[in-house]
Amino acid sequence: MPLLSLETALVSSLREMEVSNLWDKWVGEALSKLDSLKLLRSLRPLYLPNEQQQMNNTGVSGKEEYEVFDEMQPWDRSSVNVSISEPTYRKWLLEIPSSGDEIVHGECLADDTFGTSQQQFKRLLLFSGNDYLGLSSHPAVRRAAAEAARDYGMGPRGSPLICGYTYHHRLLESSLASLKKKEDCLLCPTGFSANMALMVALGNLASLLAAGNVPVKDEKIAIFSDELNHASIIDGIRLAERQRSVEFFVYKHCDMSHLRALLSNCKMKKKVVVTDSLFSMDGDFAPMLELVELRRKHNLLLVIDDAHGTFVCGNSGGGVAEEFECERDVDICIGTLSKAAGCHGGFIACSKRWKQLIQSRGRSFIFSTATPVPIAAAGHAAAVIVAKRETWRRRELWNRVEDFRALTGIAISSPIISLIVGSEEKALKASRELLKSGFHVTAIRPPTVPPNSCRLRIALSAAHTTDDLRKLTSALSSYINFQDTGGTSLHIHSKL
Repeated sequence: MPLLSLETALVSSLREMEVSNLWDKWVGEALSKLDSLKLLRSLRPLYLPNEQQQMNNTGVSGKEEYEVFDEMQPWDRSSVNVSISEPTYRKWLLEIPSSGDEIVHGECLADDTFGTSQQQFKRLLLFSGNDYLGLSSHPAVRRAAAEAARDYGMGPRGSPLICGYTYHHRLLESSLASLKKKEDCLLCPTGFSANMALMVALGNLASLLAAGNVPVKDEKIAIFSDELNHASIIDGIRLAERQRSVEFFVYKHCDMSHLRALLSNCKMKKKVVVTDSLFSMDGDFAPMLELVELRRKHNLLLVIDDAHGTFVCGNSGGGVAEEFECERDVDICIGTLSKAAGCHGGFIACSKRWKQLIQSRGRSFIFSTATPVPIAAAGHAAAVIVAKRETWRRRELWNRVEDFRALTGIAISSPIISLIVGSEEKALKASRELLKSGFHVTAIRPPTVPPNSCRLRIALSAAHTTDDLRKLTSALSSYINFQDTGGTSLHIHSKL
């Protein structure tokens, strides 16, 4: 390697260490303060009946011999094939509000033949879910959940800090920490609660380090958030704001010039940038490499919500940071098991110090009942399968992305396709027309997206086939003009 490249790499490495050491120092001081106040909280793993024997059989890693496959199997289709009752279908077409009670009280349950008469149901091909790898129906995931339910029931019902934390939870956390190349991981009930817990813990960090009861401006934490970040990040920051310990800055979507200006004008020492890594409604990626540069320049804490990137991106499914080769530069990674893993729950991959701070001060973690043991067991099975063994699923998913590009001429960049049609009326009508054609594609409307940017959100899965994509794009072409996009824009001209 040339001398100049070696020097550049060394400077970059030293800068990275400086950023990490600074925040590590602050978190360490906050933990010392909590310890002095007797407010540090601990996780005490419980072993359930027969669990010690299982650990002896499988080792500390908990790896079992799950059956894996080299290609799509018939059961994979159950993750994208769904049915709705005729009453639900009629209400949807007529845009009649529903609380879901027709499936309980409607004509379909007049006797004991629910699910036996095909004439009472309409089959749909699902393009609205987030089961990107089709793992929700995988035999290993089902087996892990079923065996854990049979052997342990739901597990102790209590907060992880009281009695809800078990050997299964620890196994899952260790697997996720390894996947994300982080020192540790904290399992949360949902991805929403994970983001809430982290943001509130950040607010507590500022309060703990303040000289007085309430941090003055220079002692507060400045949080910079992309304007299209998930609602859980926004709500978490708002809750932290109520503690009067953070200041909140919103930068234009993926606009690094705007973020750069906000950071340069901010005199507060403790800065945090938080962003979705793969945006759930637009399907675009955060500019990771530019964010890494800003992290080094401003000594900021870089937090990503990798809900839609985990198991989807990167060679091993490590997510968007792995895809952009910047895992070491991401300080904290939020993730979920309810999307590509096909299970349920959220997590925070971070250092051991950050974990201890969040489990001690993150209210949405502290005051929630722990994930049921069968869900944790299923999540562990999914993580092991996806990250280590059935890598063909990621290839199939990205092949479907290529299929959509080829069939429409639209240069999409991820399995999330956001076709913006404009008005709410147009989006709803397009969704209804697709429903008639046998496709479950939901219209996304305010407040999820801004007014006049209503859209059809299409989510691809490894369980979809090229033929599925042909049928979908053929149906879509009746309602929207692909040629008007010029191949680069997802703002669609509707024919409706």
